[in-house]
Amino acid sequence: MARLSCTFPGCASTFRSQQGRTHHFRTCHHNNNVLEEVDIQANAPRNPAATVEDEADFDMGNDAPPPDEPHPGPVPNHAPRAVPSATRHPYLTGMPCNADGIHLPPGTLPLQRDDDLGWAPFENEQQFTLADFLYRKEEMSAGNIDELLEIWALSMAQNDDLGPFNNYEQMYGAIDSLSFGDAPWKCFSAGYQGEKAPDHPRWQDAKYDVWYRDPATVIKQLFDNPDFNNQFDYAPYVGLNKAGKRTWSDFMSGNSSWKHSTEIYDNDPTTLHSTICPIILGSDKTTVSVMTGNVEYHPIYLSIGNVHNSIRRAHRNAVVPIGFLAIPKNDRKDDNDVAFRKFKRQLYHASLEMILSSLKEGMTIPVILRCPDGHYRRVIYDLAAYIADYPEQVYLAGVVQGWCPRCTSLPHDLDKISGQRSHDHSRQLAEILDPKTLWDEYGIDDDITPFTVHFARADIHEMLTPDLLHQLIKGTFKDHLVQWVGEYLALEHGEARANEILDDIDSRIAAMPLYPEIRRFPQGRRFKQWTGDDSKALMKVYLPAIAGYVPTQMVQAIAAFLDACYIARRADLDEESLKAFEDTVARFHQKREIFRTSGVRPTGFSLPRQHSLVHYAYLAREFGAPGGICSSITESRHITAVKRPWRRSNRYEALGQMLLTNQRLDKLVAARVDFVRRGMLRPSYDAAPLPILLPPGEDDDAEGPLDDLVTGNVVLARCRARNLPRKLQALAEHINQEDLVDLTQRFLYDQMNPHGPLTSQDVTADECPVVTSKISVFNSAVATFFAPSDESGIRGMKRERIRCTPHWRSQGERRDCALVVEDEDKPGMKGMSAVRVKLLFSFEHEDITYPCALVEWFKTYGNRPDAETGMWRVRPQMAGGGHHAARLVTVVHLKSFLRGVHLLPCFGPHPLPDAFHYSYSLEAFEAFYVNKYADHRAHELIY
Repeated sequence: MARLSCTFPGCASTFRSQQGRTHHFRTCHHNNNVLEEVDIQANAPRNPAATVEDEADFDMGNDAPPPDEPHPGPVPNHAPRAVPSATRHPYLTGMPCNADGIHLPPGTLPLQRDDDLGWAPFENEQQFTLADFLYRKEEMSAGNIDELLEIWALSMAQNDDLGPFNNYEQMYGAIDSLSFGDAPWKCFSAGYQGEKAPDHPRWQDAKYDVWYRDPATVIKQLFDNPDFNNQFDYAPYVGLNKAGKRTWSDFMSGNSSWKHSTEIYDNDPTTLHSTICPIILGSDKTTVSVMTGNVEYHPIYLSIGNVHNSIRRAHRNAVVPIGFLAIPKNDRKDDNDVAFRKFKRQLYHASLEMILSSLKEGMTIPVILRCPDGHYRRVIYDLAAYIADYPEQVYLAGVVQGWCPRCTSLPHDLDKISGQRSHDHSRQLAEILDPKTLWDEYGIDDDITPFTVHFARADIHEMLTPDLLHQLIKGTFKDHLVQWVGEYLALEHGEARANEILDDIDSRIAAMPLYPEIRRFPQGRRFKQWTGDDSKALMKVYLPAIAGYVPTQMVQAIAAFLDACYIARRADLDEESLKAFEDTVARFHQKREIFRTSGVRPTGFSLPRQHSLVHYAYLAREFGAPGGICSSITESRHITAVKRPWRRSNRYEALGQMLLTNQRLDKLVAARVDFVRRGMLRPSYDAAPLPILLPPGEDDDAEGPLDDLVTGNVVLARCRARNLPRKLQALAEHINQEDLVDLTQRFLYDQMNPHGPLTSQDVTADECPVVTSKISVFNSAVATFFAPSDESGIRGMKRERIRCTPHWRSQGERRDCALVVEDEDKPGMKGMSAVRVKLLFSFEHEDITYPCALVEWFKTYGNRPDAETGMWRVRPQMAGGGHHAARLVTVVHLKSFLRGVHLLPCFGPHPLPDAFHYSYSLEAFEAFYVNKYADHRAHELIY
């Protein structure tokens, strides 16, 4: 029998078994290995300041997560410990190599890519940009393209010249000739292979086509995408915050990647310094036809855990369709046919296994791939996560509907924490129990063998990710809590009175003031087709609308759920936030009992989607922040990969046309990335929600945490308002604000004497400096701040506009509210106040420009948030007394602004008048809630 050699350079030891070699390597080369890794620190994605001595202190044999990390189920093996010096995995370090797999010396620069391709197969930039614009961005039909090209040709013929293309066929041919992003679609057929009765149903004779593209080719293209550079992790790491506490954010910060990397190395030490590629799959049926709803597809998507969550969420081509599963159809008489249902489940798993079969070899033997930074690396594939809603999870896990696909909790008592499911556990039960007992007592469908049993290290029960969209936002909130409130009102008040209350709740929702992040509901909740965005928007304004109509405990239950949901949706989670999440879930479970005692849920809360909350803290530690692996990512991909291509087809045998459209789109995107990399095109992030934003004067390559770059930066709009007086006195008269001159001069006195013994309130108006320069008025200001949990640029920067205009979309004036920082040393609302912006303007004095705002003040009342809604309450601050009392108005510097804020009316016990308009809300009510649910950043700031 051949002996195994030690893999450490220069060591001649040989061994009879792999276990002996592993023991030798850990014993003899432990510190050498660490020293070598620290030498290539330039490749580490986190904590470049770690020292050799620090790295050597890390316990590589650690078998458990930190003791302060509680979670349901068994402890995952080899989870990283929160040691400040341990920033990345000690074995699968992602060391660069050459194209032959030989590791490179530290500091070796990557080879230049082949750049002498020009614009081929296009003749010039004009041809490519036109094809990219017409096909990818404008989605113009072939007939319209021909018409446009004909007009272009007629125009060019006047100068004896030609247009860029003769017709659409020539343009399509150029796109098809692109080598970038080429992953051809293939097809295989499957059908029923069992015995057939003489009168067997038609579905047993049918052949079902499954279209797919090679996932290994797709992964190769994802790794070779230079657009992902600096947003790509080559090794699992332990994320730490400034206090040295463990944090979880991107996928590679989770315990799962660390655990699997250790397992890979333990099984084969020759994988030392390789890169793990966690493969993230996702699938979900989607309907594309309008009205009839009879055309549906079942796409499969692939992404990799190496790319950062911000890239995956920003539609930067990091989520790729790799297959379309067959959807067997049958006659109505076969709807309850057990054999047909069994066949569909088996076809589903067999198709997935076939589609992913090309990855099997790469899960044990490293493949050499070029990476976004230009280096080659030895890469090991790993089926790591699967994004799916609950019905799809049931299909994937082979469990019975109503059971949890992750744990063995009984369907009638799902809130009880039970052991985790696993392939081994299911197999052992199947060996000793009959199918009926498996079904009834363990929720296992014996007819299903999950596709993951055929892949190394893969277990579908471990792979299932948290699903914020379907489990929390659309599931628990919209389908459960909102529905239960309506049922409670009907039980408590009768159908007629309940409808009157619901109408007033709808009126309250419609009366919420405008805010950039708040979607308006002009008719309240009365629309039939809800989207995930609708549910998210309703979450932001729902609590004040129901307060006073339902018991306090019911409002508290919904508030607790919203807090848990907002914490789970953060881009970065640390030990404190996960503990807060678990505490909030416990509070939700306690408060929701009101729905049981009131008769709405007399049977309790054994609901799989609500039960999923008990797994979220554990899954965040396994996979990183849930927002990076949520089904909202695949749902949004449906639009670009399925719905739009279907609409571009002629509806006849549309799938083939859709696949061709997807292939062309992938080629154009990949070509654009390459042309940008070569400097032939300027960067364009037209697919991202917002452009990359940095504070004025900051370098895009600045080092340090992004949240250090900007907490809140508010500047006036670029263009001033026209046709307004430029002198202060004339402006005061124009806006009917008599005190504007006095307030501005007192503001200027305070600015010029920031540390003086007196303030502007201690002096007379004559002692204040006079403003003589021209006044510039602006209709908005722009706040820029770091908010990666919200829709933002790829570096987490978010831009928000604070409006102050007398004319807004023919609806009257719009005066937004903002947060002003009064005491930086006090936390949350204790150090801030809310103001309403009445005027945005600037002026010069002694060569200094003062951007400022005329504002109305709101002050908090009470020393803590409202006990019912959990939100702070504010009232307008009054000046004067008696009949002369008016809202306090002052001028403040714009630098004191932190960002915008949304105020929600405290509606009180009386219904709103008919036809009440939302534009009056900020004047009509005496008290307001400070809306911490307006967005994720507000939820973190306003406490």
